[in-house]
Amino acid sequence: MAGNKANQVANLEGKKRRTAAKGAFLELTLRMVGRDESQALNKQFRGKDSPTNVLTFGYEPLPEAVADLVFCLPVLTYEALQQNKSVGDHFLHMAIHGALHALGFDHQTEPEALLMEDLERALLARLGIPDPYALGQAVANS
Repeated sequence: MAGNKANQVANLEGKKRRTAAKGAFLELTLRMVGRDESQALNKQFRGKDSPTNVLTFGYEPLPEAVADLVFCLPVLTYEALQQNKSVGDHFLHMAIHGALHALGFDHQTEPEALLMEDLERALLARLGIPDPYALGQAVANS
C-alpha cells in the first residue's frame, strides 16, 4: 500500500512539474474584499457559508492561464496574527497558493496537497519567506 501511494505522488509530481516546465503564462487580477463579500462568493461558488482567505477563479486554461484572485483582508490579517506571521508574508503565501490553483494545482488528495505545499515552500523561500507549514499549520479554509 505504501509503495502505491509513493507511486501516486511520483506520478502526480512528474505531471505537475512537466506542466510547469512548459513555460505557462499566467495573467492574474487581484481583488481585495471584506468578510461579507468573501462569504457570499465562497457560498455561491464553493457551497461554504463562511469567509475564506483567497478564492481563485480561473477563466482560461494553460498554457496561457487567466484568473482572478479574490482576497479577504480581514481573514488574512486574522490568520497571520493567529499564526504569528507578518500579514505581508501570509498575503504572499496566499497569492502563491491562489496562483498555483490557477495553474491547475489542487489539494483535494494527500499527494496533491504535499506537492502544492512543496511548491509553495520553494517559491516562498526564493522570496526569503519562512516555511509557512513549519509548525504544522495548514492553509485555512482553502
